[in-house]
Amino acid sequence: MQSLRPNSKLLLSSPSLLRYIYSQHPKPKPFPPQEPSSAYYDSLVREAAGNRDFAAIRHLLNKRVRDGFFNTANTFNFLATDPSIIPHLCLTLAQLDKGFARKSAYDSLIASLCKLHRTELALDVVDGMVRDGHGANACTFHPILNALSRKKRMDEAWRVLDLMKENRIPPDRTAYNYLLTAYCCAGDLSSAAGLLTRMAEEEGLEADARTYDALVLGACKAGKVEGAIVVLRRMEDDGVPPLYSTHAHVVGGLLKMGFYSQAVEFVMSYAGRDRGLDTENFGLLSSRLIDLKRFDEARLVLKEMEKMGLRIRSAKLKEFVPGLNVKD
Repeated sequence: MQSLRPNSKLLLSSPSLLRYIYSQHPKPKPFPPQEPSSAYYDSLVREAAGNRDFAAIRHLLNKRVRDGFFNTANTFNFLATDPSIIPHLCLTLAQLDKGFARKSAYDSLIASLCKLHRTELALDVVDGMVRDGHGANACTFHPILNALSRKKRMDEAWRVLDLMKENRIPPDRTAYNYLLTAYCCAGDLSSAAGLLTRMAEEEGLEADARTYDALVLGACKAGKVEGAIVVLRRMEDDGVPPLYSTHAHVVGGLLKMGFYSQAVEFVMSYAGRDRGLDTENFGLLSSRLIDLKRFDEARLVLKEMEKMGLRIRSAKLKEFVPGLNVKD
């Protein structure tokens, strides 16, 4: 199997080192008589890591899964202050119960490293998962692709996709959506179109709600709001329910271009289909109009909200509701 990080020296695999680690702390601390929780387990893992008690870490990561508590974004947050523990931690994870306990711990570690902007170390961890057959799949790579795409490091993101394929891990729709969103945020519709073609023709992946959301965002960023609305209509024709954010992109794009009446018409055209969407659309539009000092349009939207019985969440909007008295 092709290695993801062939020159990596991070992941140690010496049996003697492994025996040494666990011989230092052979007996994990007993659990105190209290109700466990995810936060409780996280605190115990953090304490064990501070003491370099790898036997306790192994025990805790196994037991939390047996007790029905998954790893969280805070499970490995101690790495922010002590990254030197990573080699020993990887050896510990390799000794966890096979299946979900081991796989989820690795995935959580990779996500934590990406959150700390340590994508190179995250790739080293993935390399160990792939090499030793610990269940790496497309989801394992999602935090890495997300981190690289957010930083616009597109060449590196593409190399990660290629490495996935070399190791017989087909990139899924979510993996491609991270790159697509990055291109669309940058207004690079040409690259986005090429990526869509690759998804469809080479991978046989159909667009989902997030794919369309990225396309609508990209069109709005490029000042092509009419095109964004066409994409939104196509999304509906394909039977893909739009995200709330997809409508928000269009509303923001129209307002940015000074099409205030058109923004009101757009929101009104979707009124009555989905109460949650109505609450989000009308609330967003009225708030933006007030910020832009377009009080006539804001009054119209707020009156419609009152008529429809929509909940007004924003304190700023509530100030305008009584009598809708707004002085220009």
